[in-house]
Amino acid sequence: MNKNQKPVLTGQRFKTRKRDEKEKFEPTVFRDTIVQGLNEAGNDLEAIAKFLDATGSRLDYRRYADTLFDILVAGSMLAPGGTRIDDNDKTKMTSHCVFFAEEDHDAIRNYAQVFNKLIRRYKYLEKAFEDEIKKLLLFLKAFTETEQTKLAMLSGILLANGTLPATILTSLFTDNIVKEGIAASFAVKLFKAWMAEKDANSVTSALRKANLDKRLLELFPANRQNVDHFAKYFTEAGLKELSDFLRVQQSLGTRKELQKELQERLSQECPIKEVVLYVKEEMKRNELPEPAVIGLLWTCVMNAVEWNKKEELVAEQALKHLKQYAPLLAVFSTQGQSELILLQKVQEYCYDNIHFMKAFQKIVVLFYKADVLSEEAILKWYKEAHVAKGKSVFLDQMKKFVEWLQNAEEESESEGEEN
Repeated sequence: MNKNQKPVLTGQRFKTRKRDEKEKFEPTVFRDTIVQGLNEAGNDLEAIAKFLDATGSRLDYRRYADTLFDILVAGSMLAPGGTRIDDNDKTKMTSHCVFFAEEDHDAIRNYAQVFNKLIRRYKYLEKAFEDEIKKLLLFLKAFTETEQTKLAMLSGILLANGTLPATILTSLFTDNIVKEGIAASFAVKLFKAWMAEKDANSVTSALRKANLDKRLLELFPANRQNVDHFAKYFTEAGLKELSDFLRVQQSLGTRKELQKELQERLSQECPIKEVVLYVKEEMKRNELPEPAVIGLLWTCVMNAVEWNKKEELVAEQALKHLKQYAPLLAVFSTQGQSELILLQKVQEYCYDNIHFMKAFQKIVVLFYKADVLSEEAILKWYKEAHVAKGKSVFLDQMKKFVEWLQNAEEESESEGEEN
């Protein structure tokens, strides 16, 4: 082989094939096709859905997903920040899109169907659509109020039917839209649309799943991030269920923290006076009522000990331990409601921990003598306020003591009459 041929061979070997050429990224060409198709379909959403379905096999939706969704929502390609790129050229825009639809739940629901069909047909668009909505939420300031409302309704409907995940809502926590009050008003409209499709329960369980249940306060500026402001705002907007949900979530969060700290203090055998002081401060700071605290205290007190595995020894160990902590429980069982909750907790605990089954009556008598439980509470528990867990066993255990209480009560009454 002579030397002159080599360059020819290498040249031929690397000759560019048609399919190896890098396809140009031309969103404007893509836009023109989509805009033209939408304009031809007009207001017929069925025709729009068919056009999008057929066009996906010709055009590269994966590559131009951004442009596709910009047009379907806003009628035009959007620049960073949300301004319309083609504002001056109406031929490159379409009015057959979400922003030009009527501001009406049914009208927007019909548009949501277009997105549903498109994403069902082209499954790979799912993630791109999620990213698009997150992006549009960041651009809210660039849209008019009615456009914001329509986007909120669309998002709410698509969240309700599962096309979008609740994680898209994280975009609403962005500083600039929170400060302007846009995040909160948008969220209210979105949740309303969601609840019109499903119910409050569907909203709250999706928020929990996405770990957003604790973050709802972040829809408001820092100086308004409190439960009262949230509750007032959402209740006035007709979303009382969500304000109630947030109150419960916040107090559950507070209780978990309180339980953790209490557990720590009790396992270090912190003096009871200090524990009382700490709990009272926390109750005041977090507006926790006494009945919410007594159950926590019982749990922490019972968790502070390694219990004996032998049934005959555990009752003795429990009574010694509870005698020590009775003064702590007495401070937080001053209301009838708190006493009943404590009795129910003791009942549940003795049922769930089999070694304690026979110790129930002894614990209740100890608490009665130590002024943790009143006779009224014990009698009410016995007659009507007990829970189902092991009730026949525990009512049977308590029978004699309850009879004694009732006799003592009758005797004191008759003594009172004699005097």
